[in-house]
Amino acid sequence: MPQLFVSIAADDRTVAGVLAAEALRQAAAKRQQAIDIEVTTAQGVLNPLVRSQTAAGGIWLAVGDTDANDARMAGLQRAVTTLDAVLADAGAVLDRALQAPPPAAAATSGAPAAARIVAITSCPTGIAHTFMAAEAIEQAAKALGHTVKVETQGSVGSQNTLTDEDIAQADVVLIAADRQVDLSRFDGKRVLQVSTKPAIQDGQALIQRALRDAQVLRPAGGAGFEASAKREKAAVLRAGPYKHLMTGVSFMLPFITAGGLLIALSFALGGIYVFKPEHAGTLGYELFQIGAKAAFALIVPALSGYIAYSIADRPGIAPGMIGGMIASSIGAGFLGGIVSGFIAGYGTDWFNKHLKLNRHVEGLKPVLILPLLGTLLTGLLMIYVVGTPVAHALAWLTDWLKGMQGTSAILLGLLLGAMMAFDMGGPVNKAAYTFATGLLASQIFTPMAAVMAAGMTPPLGLALATRLFPNRFTVDEREAWGATGLLGLSFITEGAIPYAARDPLRVIPANMIGSAVAGAISMVAAVQLRVPHGGVFVLPIPNAVSHLGMYVVALAVGTVVSALVLGLLKKKVG
Repeated sequence: MPQLFVSIAADDRTVAGVLAAEALRQAAAKRQQAIDIEVTTAQGVLNPLVRSQTAAGGIWLAVGDTDANDARMAGLQRAVTTLDAVLADAGAVLDRALQAPPPAAAATSGAPAAARIVAITSCPTGIAHTFMAAEAIEQAAKALGHTVKVETQGSVGSQNTLTDEDIAQADVVLIAADRQVDLSRFDGKRVLQVSTKPAIQDGQALIQRALRDAQVLRPAGGAGFEASAKREKAAVLRAGPYKHLMTGVSFMLPFITAGGLLIALSFALGGIYVFKPEHAGTLGYELFQIGAKAAFALIVPALSGYIAYSIADRPGIAPGMIGGMIASSIGAGFLGGIVSGFIAGYGTDWFNKHLKLNRHVEGLKPVLILPLLGTLLTGLLMIYVVGTPVAHALAWLTDWLKGMQGTSAILLGLLLGAMMAFDMGGPVNKAAYTFATGLLASQIFTPMAAVMAAGMTPPLGLALATRLFPNRFTVDEREAWGATGLLGLSFITEGAIPYAARDPLRVIPANMIGSAVAGAISMVAAVQLRVPHGGVFVLPIPNAVSHLGMYVVALAVGTVVSALVLGLLKKKVG
């Protein structure tokens, strides 16, 4: 009997799609029919089919609104049905598909021409996910026979930048980003926007989805995407605030890094009291002024301004940064910066959508009217409504963190550590990281130390486990131990993702236990870290980290614990 391939387009009917797939599997089992089924939902593709499966031929059963020109199904006999028909009688649908005569063109049709794809990848820190997603897209396109060019918007700016000619010749544009990306270059092109996660997990499925589902991007001020994706609306709403916050964090990080390192260097040159007036004029004093009085003063405005920019584009920057300055001046700190950023962004965006002006003055809107109204709204709300309560909340949080000792410090370290290892660069990990980096602006440095130690532990623990328990890992995993360890030393938690993807129920708990231990030891030892990134390579910098010996102990113990738990939980391979 011919192999049967099924594509179910469930869209927002996820449960119905899964039930239909199970019904078809049961019907196929009764008929001893080989079957492979993929289900496309608003959240992604379950069990995606690839060309290597379908190349030998067979029957393609298309359920729902699928792409009739799907390159993976070239040369297959095609049968069409609806999701409701499958749910009503899966056996009858299967029988009709197996008995359907092949279309006349099926015997002679060949695979469609290779598609031209351009892509952009970006993540909040611009280090790990950015380049992992780019590599996954490049490898997937090559495997599927398409040509692709990927622009990475990383920590050092754009690399492999797309030219106007690249974009003009592209059949589809794929944006895999966890932060705001400027889409103005792609007006009139078919565009699909996702996070970096689908690209890293299954690049081939993502490219196939882009070729199938990408929508035409209208010029600025137009109606948005053609036939705006209703099935994706809920996912977009969930991802929106998170993406806006991560955009703000990504622009805030360089100010923290530069300021923190300059402060550490000033202490190395002039001691911990170098900031006092009697040291005025010395190099250490001036470095402290640059780091603490200039760079650190811009942390909260940058966070707030770029949250607003992510929501309202350029008209939101001024209201957001001014709101951030107000938050700093009234003592609301990074919490106030987050609040003012969202007020400025959503407020300016609301004015932009609802304020209708004569076309003769429309040009004043982005440079005068929207910044003015957004600043008025944000400033007045920060001063009279939300600023003071947020400042009190930050003051309470600061006092609580400064007074943490014993059990409370252990609990916070355990929590932050487990969060860093839970999804390794995902929303939970970024929540812990954002909490720690935000507190740097309030001169609270212990959570940052705990977070970085916990973030380094998963890759280091896995690298060590491959050496201690080689029979628990595949050949590929054992060979990658060196690269995984280097990623861990660099504070790139994502180095553990390939291992977790293969065995999540054992690897993730082991990582969480080791990271929790590392975070707890760091907090109990009151280790302070003044920079938000860099891994072990910032440790030799004078005064960048306090209690260096205990910090190394925390990292080492967490790594060993993680490796031992991995050896205990993972089963032998083969």
